[in-house]
Amino acid sequence: MAGKKGQAGGRNVIPALAVVCLVAAIASAGLALAPSAGFAPSSYIGSLAPGLLWELLIGGTVVASFLGATTLSVLSALRRTQRLRLRRNAFVSSALNHLNQGVVMTDAQKRIVFCNDRYLEIYGLSRCDIPRDMTGPELLEMRYRRGLMDVTPAEFYTLAAKPEGMVTELPNGKSVVVRHFGLPNGGSIATHEDCTDQRQLSRKLASTTQFLESVLDNVPVCVAAKNIEDGRYIFANRAFERFSHFSRERIVGKRADEIFRRETAASIAAADKAALEAPQGSFRNEFWVERGSERRILASNRVIARNENGEPEFLIALFDDVTDRRSLSQELENAKKFLELVVDNIPVSLIVERVSDGRYLLANRSAETILNRRREDATGLTATDIFNPREAKLIIARDEAAIKKRGLLTEEHPISTKDGLRLFLTRRMTVLDEHGEPQYLIKTHEDVTDRRQTESRMAHMAYHDGLTDLPNRAAFLQALAQMIEACGGTDEEFAVLCVDLDGLKEINDVFGHAVGDKLLIEVAQRLQTAARGGVVARLSGDEFGLIIDGKQPAAGIVLAEQVAEALAKEFSIDGKSVRTGVTAGISVFPHNGADAASLLANAGAALFRAKAKSRGTISIYEPEMDQQIRDRRVLHQDLSAAIRNGELSLYYQPLAAAAATAAESAVIGFEALARWQHPVRGFVSPADFIPLAEEGGLIVEMGEWILREACREAASWKQPLQIAVNLSPAQFMHGDLVSLVHSILLETGLRPDRLELEITEGVLIEDFDRGLALLRRLKALGVRISMDDFGSGYSSLSYLQAFPFDKIKIDRAFVINLGRNPQSAAIVRAVIDLGHGLQMSIVAEGVETEEQLGFLAKEGCDAVQGYLIGKPAPVGQYAALVGGGGNVVELVRKTGSSR
Repeated sequence: MAGKKGQAGGRNVIPALAVVCLVAAIASAGLALAPSAGFAPSSYIGSLAPGLLWELLIGGTVVASFLGATTLSVLSALRRTQRLRLRRNAFVSSALNHLNQGVVMTDAQKRIVFCNDRYLEIYGLSRCDIPRDMTGPELLEMRYRRGLMDVTPAEFYTLAAKPEGMVTELPNGKSVVVRHFGLPNGGSIATHEDCTDQRQLSRKLASTTQFLESVLDNVPVCVAAKNIEDGRYIFANRAFERFSHFSRERIVGKRADEIFRRETAASIAAADKAALEAPQGSFRNEFWVERGSERRILASNRVIARNENGEPEFLIALFDDVTDRRSLSQELENAKKFLELVVDNIPVSLIVERVSDGRYLLANRSAETILNRRREDATGLTATDIFNPREAKLIIARDEAAIKKRGLLTEEHPISTKDGLRLFLTRRMTVLDEHGEPQYLIKTHEDVTDRRQTESRMAHMAYHDGLTDLPNRAAFLQALAQMIEACGGTDEEFAVLCVDLDGLKEINDVFGHAVGDKLLIEVAQRLQTAARGGVVARLSGDEFGLIIDGKQPAAGIVLAEQVAEALAKEFSIDGKSVRTGVTAGISVFPHNGADAASLLANAGAALFRAKAKSRGTISIYEPEMDQQIRDRRVLHQDLSAAIRNGELSLYYQPLAAAAATAAESAVIGFEALARWQHPVRGFVSPADFIPLAEEGGLIVEMGEWILREACREAASWKQPLQIAVNLSPAQFMHGDLVSLVHSILLETGLRPDRLELEITEGVLIEDFDRGLALLRRLKALGVRISMDDFGSGYSSLSYLQAFPFDKIKIDRAFVINLGRNPQSAAIVRAVIDLGHGLQMSIVAEGVETEEQLGFLAKEGCDAVQGYLIGKPAPVGQYAALVGGGGNVVELVRKTGSSR
């Protein structure tokens, strides 16, 4: 309507304008040509001449005609343009309405300027649902309220603006993918496409693909697929992963030469080429591949997959590891030969007999001794054919008894052979067929003559010591039981002596175990002589037991003195002069025990008391010894509980660099020392509980706790000081000490070079080779190894030669006597020179005076430890040292001077 009104207005305006122009032209001409009023001719119209008036009329008419024609031409062009625009708009509208996608367009003010029919159809809307001047957000809000959109309008603009758009799930089950685009003029356009079928197909395809991949993943045969164009793998199942030991991620996208070794890749390439050149599009072969350090045989079947044009596109390879299968036949053949070889060479006569006719089917080489002929000659014969009638009758009867029993029949009997009469163990076993009827009889004949003789010797060894041939502990207890039974109910007494050989360990260390063993043999002979035919037994390594009757304890004391006198005489063994002594404990029947175990235990308690007093003494059992032993056992149990319950603690004693005075000696580390505060007994001395832990086997568990706690504490120090921990020989003999140290270092974070492990030569005395190997492995961890109590043993020099210790600690026994004993000074000086010559640092223990410190510093001792430097104390008392605060020198001086 606006257009039509515009056109009508245009038609009315143009003539009006022409008239106005004409009047204006006439008026202008009249004004220009008019003379004064006094001179106007009467014949003129008004003030104008008639001729001029006509000219003006004619000119106005021409101008009006021109203007009218121009106006009509313009109006005609405008109508054509408008009709063309309307036709174009109708075409675009029709085209958009027939799109398969819904389309909504908005202007810069977000007003909807277009919405096609497909959009309305997708969301079930009508034209009346979208009023004039409705905005895009209003339309989205209406859909959100009606449940036609599963996101808010704000989320819509964010998600739909993504390149992939967003998917809306409608209540009717349809899925719509929506994309929203901005236009240059500030407007926008959104497309809505029904993707229900496509998503269903995608789900079905994904499900099918997943199913097929699952099937292929669970096929026990290796399956792989690759592009023929570039030779890269596009699929590999789990069996392929397991065989190749490569993950699927490493296989897919790679060529064979990028995964396997050159020789294997070449074999795969050759098989691929053969499959491509094969007329039928498949190829089977076997080839070698390398898998790690192994060479395996693969049976491969390759198939070419072609596209719709019949061109090769993919290569599918199915292969299986047939290495074991190919070798199975050879293995079976080898097994057969092996079994035949075993049967022929077993030291037992083997004969297989057929039950139905009693003929021998198999006999090995050893059976020739029983058959008295070659086994080949015995095959197919019966017992009647081989043996004399009497022997054959006996054999057949025993065979029938075994067949009737349908089980194993065993017996021993002598058989006459070329080597004389021998004792044989014969076993007969019946083999049943599938119907449960006897089919074969297997007979073995084993010569047990030597075994029975050995068993007799073993029976003797079970109750006798293998080295001295004396009765052992079990035989001694039996003898005690017999003596108790014989003396029971009478007034007779007898004594039990436990005799401990002194110095055997030292003899073994100095002269070797061979000399020690020979010494034990001669000691046994002297003991038997001194006992005058009485019972003498070897109870353990260096402990012997004796029984003596008579008036007690006098008879027992006399025998102990005679034994001591007999063993005090020098032994000459392999040209070496060896001396030893004995310590004895005595218990008396019936006063000290009514059974064998009690008597022996009480004699052992008396021996323990004698050794505690002094070596070479004799002790008689007293009842209070039981209490001491019980107290010791209780203390042992308390110590075990203390380790578990955390009752132990660590004290730390400083080590300082040796200087002229204590004030000048800078602390370089600490030694961790275990302390025990018993809840009832109070403070228990380490001299009491450390030997108890070593005797009872608790030292291993305790040592682990000490090592872990010391490393944990040292790792928390701000100052990187050394931490020294003592290791017991028992820790080297039980468990994996190297792994324990390594794990504790990792657990606590302590640097290995800050940890110093102190050992005694007992570590190497127990088992030199094992101890040396463990020390080298510990050294490889980066920890430091020091020899503790140097000079107190027998073989220290040889150990220093065998292992490069980082440090040698001089035993306190030599340091204490410095200034009083010139020999001690000479020894200390020699040890310092020895250590420095071996590139080892020297630490002196037990430094208590400034004079001792001055001597050691002057002689070049590297470090010192003792009460002069600092007493063992909780780490809190050394907080200034380990934390880096306070007056370090003054703290050491004060701590060291306190006693």
